[in-house]
Amino acid sequence: MRIFRSVCQFFKSLTVAFSIYSKIPVPRFTWGSDDMKYHLIFFPWVGAVIGGAEWGWFKLCCGVFASNHLFYIMIALALPLLITGGFHLDGFLDTMDALHSYGDRQKKLEILKDPHIGAFAVISFALYLLLAGAFLSLVNENSSCAVIASSFSFFISRCLSGISVLTFPKAKTDGMLAAESASKKPLFVIVILFIELAAGAGLLFYLTGLYAVFTLSAILISFLYYYAMSRKNFGGITGDLAGFFVCLSELLSLPVFFFAR
Repeated sequence: MRIFRSVCQFFKSLTVAFSIYSKIPVPRFTWGSDDMKYHLIFFPWVGAVIGGAEWGWFKLCCGVFASNHLFYIMIALALPLLITGGFHLDGFLDTMDALHSYGDRQKKLEILKDPHIGAFAVISFALYLLLAGAFLSLVNENSSCAVIASSFSFFISRCLSGISVLTFPKAKTDGMLAAESASKKPLFVIVILFIELAAGAGLLFYLTGLYAVFTLSAILISFLYYYAMSRKNFGGITGDLAGFFVCLSELLSLPVFFFAR
């Protein structure tokens, strides 16, 4: 019976992870705090789905780059938004509004909670899309290793985001992120996330060689900036800041396509 209950608990946590962090249809049920015990373990697998979709789209379009490259770029940009529903992008936009307010810490935290978006969020989103589209325009039929490296960023960034939720100082004691970090068995979840991170990085090195060096370096730089910025400006992390990190690390991974030219 204990094994059966454990399997059910893991299945519930898997369902919770995909219901929170994606728009992928999953079974619906009323879940409580116990069902969030292990859900961060499955958070990176939402990224694995996105990365797999990006790789599949690249392979599907390998024969059409010369005739309609823009079509490939637009769908490649849309896939993460379609799969996640823009969950992390919301945090990115709120963070950019807060940072550009140049207010004190309390003012910035209030902006993070504001459901409205400001001018700097719109400007930052436009810049994000322009930069991502520019890097994706470098993709061609010979970019297989670079696409794989970029696709892995969705998985690896979420491993680190999950680790930060359980280990970084928190800016607030309430909210969704506080509930996630207060879930039971955090040490077990942290260990599994590190194992997933190591496995993802190792597989990336095996598949892409030096491309992995750039991708992992870009994600690590994003992670260090995320920690320092959140401590300095907000006193710790929030759910919005964790979403900001995911978006930033995925964007900074895209220049890997320069190496495929």
